[in-house]
Amino acid sequence: MSAKLETLCQSLQNILGERIGTLTTALGEVTLVVSAANYKGVAKTLRDHPDLRFDQLIDLCGVDYSTYGDAAATDTAGSPRYAAVSHLLSVEKNWRLRLRVFATDNDYPMVDTLTDVWNSVNWFEREAFDLFGIMFNGHTDLRRILTDYGFIGHPFRKDFPIFGNVEMCYDPEKKRVIYQPVTIEPRTVTPRIIREENYGGAQGTNHG
Repeated sequence: MSAKLETLCQSLQNILGERIGTLTTALGEVTLVVSAANYKGVAKTLRDHPDLRFDQLIDLCGVDYSTYGDAAATDTAGSPRYAAVSHLLSVEKNWRLRLRVFATDNDYPMVDTLTDVWNSVNWFEREAFDLFGIMFNGHTDLRRILTDYGFIGHPFRKDFPIFGNVEMCYDPEKKRVIYQPVTIEPRTVTPRIIREENYGGAQGTNHG
């Protein structure tokens, strides 16, 4: 671990103390996991503490950890399925941090919004809600951002059907767009490799 990352990890341990769930370093990146109860408080500390100064949230994404093979990815409270993962940047300190929080309820995943900490997270939280169904408590405009308003389900969940549940088409009799059950039959696509004759060998003719 570089001296820069050691300094960051030590600062996080000194400042956050028992609020740290896990703190790991791998491939030159630091990942901080906190509980849902401490999530917003930790976020504000990361932004405001003079020894941290994470003034920018670069992005936030949802994650569905069902069927995930690494047991270390789940906390000790059980087997949480959904997490919100943010990437933070401190311009002043020139260091980065991954912040992860797991929702405690797999049936109704919810964590606090960070829109009042970093306003750049607004659309990212909407995307995580749309694609994974993660609710962000306190978000003032939590609605779908990529799928249609009438879309049912959350397409990035691992148990969502590959072909979806419904399809949209134009009905010439009703003269409007309608939804109907998917008509695509599930099938397995087997890749085919077609190569030309003498593939990888000498090309052309030697005219000596």
